[in-house]
Amino acid sequence: MTRAQQTISLALLVTSLYLSLYLGLIPLPAVVQDEIIPVLPFWSLVTFGAWLLFRLGWGMLTFKDTPEAYAELMEEIKLAKADLRVRGVDVD
Repeated sequence: MTRAQQTISLALLVTSLYLSLYLGLIPLPAVVQDEIIPVLPFWSLVTFGAWLLFRLGWGMLTFKDTPEAYAELMEEIKLAKADLRVRGVDVD
């Protein structure tokens, strides 16, 4: 099974579970049915976004610099500045 098929299968499973909860096919207490289930998709989107922001921040925080990468980046910056100066752009 390909990755796309797995993703589609999981999405269909989650959607069918949510619809069965939303339509009341699975009995739940009235408070849960009326107040929690309708906002569950929005809550999951916000949670997913917060998780992605955390992962991005953690990746930036734990990014391991290497001296070779730093030297390569500085060389590319020098080349870009030289190219811009040739074209008449003030970069300093």
